[in-house]
Amino acid sequence: MSDRFEIRFAGSGGQGVILASVVVGEAVSLYADGLFAVQTQSYGPEARGGSSKAEVVISSEPIDYPMPVQPNLQVILTSQACEKYAAETKPGGRLIIDDFYVKDIPEVDANIYHLPIVKTARDVIGRELVTNMVSLGMVARVLELEKVAEPEAIRKAILSRVPKGTEEMNGKAFDEGYKVFKNSQSLHF
Repeated sequence: MSDRFEIRFAGSGGQGVILASVVVGEAVSLYADGLFAVQTQSYGPEARGGSSKAEVVISSEPIDYPMPVQPNLQVILTSQACEKYAAETKPGGRLIIDDFYVKDIPEVDANIYHLPIVKTARDVIGRELVTNMVSLGMVARVLELEKVAEPEAIRKAILSRVPKGTEEMNGKAFDEGYKVFKNSQSLHF
């Protein structure tokens, strides 16, 4: 891992982007060795349906600036968020966009993955509520490929944070997201 790895989750309120970023921050700071993390978030005034973004900066050294400069990885769940943030992806970075809510693929210098995040949550797990857990499975695979953290760190953070009685469903959503990303190919512009 280089000194700094930046992740942004963006979508709308109710999609769990803030929880997803908190889980990643906890995973790398509590369950991975020698990493620091800072999590930030912002959202519109609406509780559900308003714009929402949350970010995590991961580093092997103490973090002096908590905001991402150019995210290495973005997970984008809505067209509005895609229009607003896709171009900020670090050149050569990874951009994971949901194929249900985002129809227009942006032309950015990144490895773009147009994947069934919401569809996996709905059709495989049966609950759109776990969209964020599906996306965390995808993030775990990227962090593994980038040699930042092991997927098990994300899994442990998820299971320590989700409500009692939902561990199996959330774990399955995570596993499905991991599998979808592992079997995907990027579209490079």
